[in-house]
Amino acid sequence: MEQLLLFALLGLGPGALIAGMALGVVVTFRGSGIINLATGAVAMLAGYAFWALRSDHFGASLGPALSVAGALVAAAVVGLLSEYLAFRPLRNAPPLAKLAASLGLLLTAQAAVLLGFGTEPRQMPSLLPDTAVSVLGAIIPVDRFILAGTVVVLTVVLIALYRWTRFGLATRAAAENEQTALLAGLSTKGLSLAGTLTASVVAGGIGVLAAPIVQLDSTTLPLQVVPALAAALFARFTSLGIACTAGLLIGVLQSVLSYLSTQTWFPTDDGNALPGVQQLLVFAFMTVALFLRGAELPGRGDETQQRLPSVPVPERLRRTALLSAGVCVVALIVFPFGFRQALTNSLIGAVIVMSLVVITGFVGQISVVQLALSGTAGFLLSHLTAGAHIPFPFGPLIAVVAATALGVTIGVSALRVRGVSLAVVTLAAALAMEQALFANSSFGGVGGVQVPSPEIFGMSLGTDAAFRGLDGAEPSPLFGFLVLAVTVAIGLYIANLRRTSLGRQMLAVRSNERAAAAAGINVRNVKVAAFGISSFTAATAGTLYAYNFSSVSAGRFTALASLGLLAFAYVGGITMVSGAVFAGLLSTEALVPHALQEWFGISGTWAVLFAGVSLILTLVMNPDGVAGARYRSKREKQLRRAAPKSGPPDQANGQVQHAVEVTG
Repeated sequence: MEQLLLFALLGLGPGALIAGMALGVVVTFRGSGIINLATGAVAMLAGYAFWALRSDHFGASLGPALSVAGALVAAAVVGLLSEYLAFRPLRNAPPLAKLAASLGLLLTAQAAVLLGFGTEPRQMPSLLPDTAVSVLGAIIPVDRFILAGTVVVLTVVLIALYRWTRFGLATRAAAENEQTALLAGLSTKGLSLAGTLTASVVAGGIGVLAAPIVQLDSTTLPLQVVPALAAALFARFTSLGIACTAGLLIGVLQSVLSYLSTQTWFPTDDGNALPGVQQLLVFAFMTVALFLRGAELPGRGDETQQRLPSVPVPERLRRTALLSAGVCVVALIVFPFGFRQALTNSLIGAVIVMSLVVITGFVGQISVVQLALSGTAGFLLSHLTAGAHIPFPFGPLIAVVAATALGVTIGVSALRVRGVSLAVVTLAAALAMEQALFANSSFGGVGGVQVPSPEIFGMSLGTDAAFRGLDGAEPSPLFGFLVLAVTVAIGLYIANLRRTSLGRQMLAVRSNERAAAAAGINVRNVKVAAFGISSFTAATAGTLYAYNFSSVSAGRFTALASLGLLAFAYVGGITMVSGAVFAGLLSTEALVPHALQEWFGISGTWAVLFAGVSLILTLVMNPDGVAGARYRSKREKQLRRAAPKSGPPDQANGQVQHAVEVTG
């Protein structure tokens, strides 16, 4: 019991960090209606600012008080930039676009830290006393109680601010009905800015205080937003008291679980404690929160709701597919081995993004678990081929079917979860799969597992095949042809899906689920079908990835990598197969990053920075993505050429604009 008490009280420190971030998430949502995935990144930036000011990183070492002030100013500046560059321009955008904008901020902040401070973790100097006190026989560092007390005091102050001040009443009024608040003379933009700045300062301050008890790097603090989102879900993104209580409780339970994992009866993995149990706990918390607090997030009364990215009907599929395939065949033969490998990576990345086209572009649900499903298929393929010696193509088919079944199971369990709620839950699921499944040596392992080359009738189809292209080096173009064939087949199917009855039903569900159900569409079956098609596509990409590198490692299927892939998908065009191809060219180790590195020496971190900034700019300036913009421009030219035949110039221009809006 003493040990349980010890670890429970030790969990107050991480719990305070989670609770502080949860407060930031709730305050941001109250002010602007945005679930800010970058809240943890703000805490990270404030922590690095404090470390840099204290350790003379910028050429001068400041005292504790000035360093804290500088870190809080840095957090406020980040909040100010977030408001003016991302949140305010998307004030009337759909919730999915707002969530994607916060994702862009997260990626930008992470890349900025990597470029400015490197990949090595930093040791934060603590502002709190390093003394300890005895509680019922357990020796507890006093900083845990100070952190928890600070968060509780902050919660009380924020509750009082929102309940008994004019600012708080105005914020609550705007959250309930923004249009009425505008008519009453309230400045909704000012309220949103105040909420964002308050949330940034709270998250930054908690990050500075709590960073010494966690690792200060570009991953640990940003991912603390996942348990913070679980606490915010319990609070329905409105109750500050519940968010604080749930955050502290999550931290305590995670600490107790760490102690229980040291017991002899606890399940082990290769002699060590079973990995990922804390992430599984967070995922379980989210599931319970959705069950107890309701499946949908509270709505927010926006003035208007702009449309989601358009889903145009594809034209001339066969000709486009044949021309593109022909160019790729020539490139795979002619390109040197480095660019040949990058082109193959681009094709595999395009297939993964196509799974997002189905679930997000066609059905309107942001799912972050697609890359985890790819990893599941890759690890299963290793067990089936290297372990059970099941030959090609039966091994990858079994792996794809099994991963698809898992994806459908996740989809069925999340049928009552929509939009941004689904994004939050699938982010937790992706993190849990990364830590509990892929890092488990019995299934995957950090070091990775081997995958033998595919062979059929004694002929190798892998990267080590006999045909080596013009330069005679690996990887073999033959494997590239296999990947190209799969990419073209899946691309044609998904593009043609838009023309089918099921595709039209998906778009109806995306537009309005209640209206779709009233029209006789079985919304449940449509969602399950979308999850099945999307999971099958992602799993297929996972098997191709495994064959491409002859191994599968957990490091390539992280939750942050999933977020980056989603960013590339939005930039390319989340609703079109051509957008998926463009996103594949931009993805990690793909053709564009490889060319930038080879020709200009630009590393992969710059590509992440490009993804984050491009995502924000795309959402603000062109929510249809690059492919969507290209299609609309082409359509406008076609309609303008035909417009003079149908009426006077003014009337014709109106007809063109109307036609573009309808067809686009």
